[in-house]
Amino acid sequence: MKKSAIILSAIFILSAYTSVNTTWKNDKPHSQLGFTVTHLGVSDVSGTFNDFEATVNSTKPDFSDASFELTAKVASIETRVEARNNHLKSPDFFDAEKYPVLTFKSTSLTKNGNNSYKVTGDLTIHGVTKQVTMDVLYRGTVENPMSKKQTAGFQLKGTINRLDFGVGEKFPNMMVSNEVIIKADGEFLVN
Repeated sequence: MKKSAIILSAIFILSAYTSVNTTWKNDKPHSQLGFTVTHLGVSDVSGTFNDFEATVNSTKPDFSDASFELTAKVASIETRVEARNNHLKSPDFFDAEKYPVLTFKSTSLTKNGNNSYKVTGDLTIHGVTKQVTMDVLYRGTVENPMSKKQTAGFQLKGTINRLDFGVGEKFPNMMVSNEVIIKADGEFLVN
């Protein structure tokens, strides 16, 4: 009896310290990857990358140890104007034929308030990789009433300089702002 109690105690203690890595993938119909630039210094123009995959890996239910990865197809850029889409895909900007994907892979996550984090990672655009830091808000986890699957929500916001990545170098800041605001919203399902 005593031996059984010791074995059960050992199993309980070991299981308490064992963590399970869970992978979450973005639910495409409920996720978007957007950006905004200022045109001619007077108005904002927004767009999206419509074909992207994102994953979140975490062992903790509050995602405080999460890592993030994203891959987007540059040719899926959409700004509601076909001529502008084509120009952005051209060598003048993203050069989608030569650099077909942009990627992000997190390297660290730091708590920055209630359900808020700073995520730092390597962003690769136009063949150039730079370290960037952005804000991530964990919006909670719920059971989707339709699919009955656990669904986690995240929002990412940040700003990058397009010239750091060699995008649109011959277009001055007054024409297209160097500053690009990134905003991504996503629902993620356990893989």
